[in-house]
Amino acid sequence: MNAISSSLASIIHTENAVVPWENLEPAQQQPIQLAMNPKSNPSCIVYPHTQAELSGVITTADANKWSILPCGNMSKINWGGLSRNIDIVVSTKRINKLIEHAVGDLTITVEAGMKFCEVQAILAKSGQILAIDPAFPADATIGGVVSTADTGSLRQRYGGIRDQLLGITFIRADGKIAKAGGRVVKNVAGYDLMKLFTGAYGTLGIISQLTFRVYPQLETSATVLLTGKAEAISQAATILQGSELTPTKADLLSNQLVSNLGLGNGNGLIIQFQSINESVKEQSNIILTVGEKLGLESAIYQDEDETNLWQQLPEKIHSSVNNSEISCKIGVLPTAAMEVINQIKLGLIHLNSGLGLVRLENQDQVLALRRLCEANSGFLTMLSAPVEVKERLDIWGYSGNALPIMQGIKKQFDGNLILSPGRFLGGI
Repeated sequence: MNAISSSLASIIHTENAVVPWENLEPAQQQPIQLAMNPKSNPSCIVYPHTQAELSGVITTADANKWSILPCGNMSKINWGGLSRNIDIVVSTKRINKLIEHAVGDLTITVEAGMKFCEVQAILAKSGQILAIDPAFPADATIGGVVSTADTGSLRQRYGGIRDQLLGITFIRADGKIAKAGGRVVKNVAGYDLMKLFTGAYGTLGIISQLTFRVYPQLETSATVLLTGKAEAISQAATILQGSELTPTKADLLSNQLVSNLGLGNGNGLIIQFQSINESVKEQSNIILTVGEKLGLESAIYQDEDETNLWQQLPEKIHSSVNNSEISCKIGVLPTAAMEVINQIKLGLIHLNSGLGLVRLENQDQVLALRRLCEANSGFLTMLSAPVEVKERLDIWGYSGNALPIMQGIKKQFDGNLILSPGRFLGGI
């Protein structure tokens, strides 16, 4: 066992909590290598079991200026920038307890290492949901979902993660445990650390506990899919946006995504309605009628077929950690969403926000689509990609003027620059 591993093993006495790099199987090393500069390997991976143990690990790392790559279950460890010269990988997957589920207050507090699917299973027993649908829901930890701001299509009705997060506990770079927010649904004055940590990729602190607002599980659900010519899909989307209908999800689909899923030809507009039974039937029929008038093919999905369809959409886009293709998050003006989706082979765009996911094959496609997004007041950020591609290209594609502010915040939270160095934009 190397010196760093030995030092950390004296803090965490549980068996197999500190694993030296050389003891990891190649299959365990590979996801980590896709998140790092390939010129060096970490000394070990550490699995604290409590927030106190996590605090002890970070305190020791800060005192020795050991750099840390935080992660949960590694389902998204290859998203974002390549971290530099990592000494320790710290996983929160074993810090995974339910702290409190206040059913009547519609809140839940869990430790960051709990899997997203496990949170939903707990809530389902009380007829409630966490209104997020991230990538890799069976594997992703709730802390990782927040750190990558991975909301999904439910943004249409419920907003982003920042809108649902009520409280956060995190370990500062100096090892101290800090808290912000609370366990009740209310507005608070002051600096909003929940919003700051959402999408920060572990560069400001390591999230250890989270409190969310939750929502009642609605009685009935149905999804309407319209497919056909781009112009008609655009008209259907405009009619939906100008109507009084209340979809839970609404996404524009590229023609190749429609084809790959065996859903027909042309572009797609997929809309989910969730409410009481009568409302879902009425709203679905209205959209079906719109599709018929515009000459679009239509289908309606419910129950297991509906669940499977929504699961397949992101699976067709997101690369696994072993894949050589490139997945990206994009954003454009919602008014330009149809124009942009027509230029994408494999992807989707959330109708109201203009945010979307795409899968690309090479860096030329990345640069071309980035130019198109920027021309429509948007952006393109690479999520997963081969290391050599991330070394050549600007991963974040940020051209705004807020980088000095971000660097100042990073310095304030992490003076020794030990947390996820290089993973965020501007090398933060």
